[in-house]
Amino acid sequence: MEKIVVKNLFKIFGENPKKALELLDKGLDKEAILDKTGMTVGVQDANFEVHAGEIFVIMGLSGSGKSTLVRMLNRLIEPTAGSVHVDGKNVVEMTPKELVSFRLNNMSMVFQSFALLPHLTVIDNVAFGLDLAGADKQKKKERAQEALDQVGLSGWEDSYPSQLSGGMQQRVGLARGLAVDPDIILMDEAFSALDPLIRTEMQDELLKLQKNHQRTIVFISHDLDEALRIGDRIAIMEGGSIVQVGTPEEILQSPADDYVRAFFRGVDPTNVISAGDIVRDTQLTIIKSKAGSLRTTHELMSSKDRDVGYVLDSHRKFLGVVTVDKIQQLIEEGAKDNPIDQGFIENAKPVRVDDSMQDILPEVARSPWPVPVIDEDGKYLGVVSKNRFLRTLHRAEQEMTTA
Repeated sequence: MEKIVVKNLFKIFGENPKKALELLDKGLDKEAILDKTGMTVGVQDANFEVHAGEIFVIMGLSGSGKSTLVRMLNRLIEPTAGSVHVDGKNVVEMTPKELVSFRLNNMSMVFQSFALLPHLTVIDNVAFGLDLAGADKQKKKERAQEALDQVGLSGWEDSYPSQLSGGMQQRVGLARGLAVDPDIILMDEAFSALDPLIRTEMQDELLKLQKNHQRTIVFISHDLDEALRIGDRIAIMEGGSIVQVGTPEEILQSPADDYVRAFFRGVDPTNVISAGDIVRDTQLTIIKSKAGSLRTTHELMSSKDRDVGYVLDSHRKFLGVVTVDKIQQLIEEGAKDNPIDQGFIENAKPVRVDDSMQDILPEVARSPWPVPVIDEDGKYLGVVSKNRFLRTLHRAEQEMTTA
């Protein structure tokens, strides 16, 4: 489901933005317009969607337009042209009163600078947005305390920002954004001022919060490692334009151009591409309720000319792996009508759909048959074969090294 839909969004900084738009329509680029008019193209014809409940990372080099873009989503910066629809409502067309209500109730923002008020206690800083929204005293206290609990700052309610470390101050900033219980959180380089270790801790905290209370998060970053670690999808910007949008795996395997390829050069693809990206449902599956004995299983595998079968229950939950040789051996030993479970191969371990290629490498290398892949509920999704694994790795490495 699309939570945010951005269409043909532009931002021109200067006295006559209409003139700059006309020049863009004529094919002039950002540099030519700056030379000719003195105006700066901050964002040029941005088009993308953000799905409900995802972490959508916008990244690019300094000056690429990412911070300008995110500030147009809540109109801290007024767009020159285009639309921003949130749940079907165009933010660009909102009245000042509607916009204030929208910012207070639907879309919070967390800044790099923490933006805490030094004269207020931690809990009062967290409740600041609720104050602006006119929440009653009891609700403010309850929501602020709940937000502090979520970010692990229980017990620090009466402290002041100056008494907190940088990481703790950023947690307060995040808690303030959470306190109004928004559908959407905008985070502009929120962790970039932190030391690397604390930064990683905050990324973990964000992922934990997202798992427990799924919100739609638009996260601005210039750090590829951070984008890969937290992003469900990534938009890469260059010179005010969005060059490519996709999952980390999609961008790594099919970069749009040399600029994107340069961003991902040096990234270990086995840490980015997951089992779910390379799984294939091509193997013979045997539903235990329909083929519950060794003899019927042997007949099914022989008729399909398959050496390996993946046994599932009636709800497609993975049970085990059988080979035609193992079943033949048991039948010859007189076990024709025994349950199929007796034919399961020992140590045939499935991997999870969200495991990385790095995670599944030992199992793929060890297993003489394609490795089964299951979802979080244990349901069978398909397999990863050695051939598929190696071809994916080879293609990803080729993309990374191609200039």
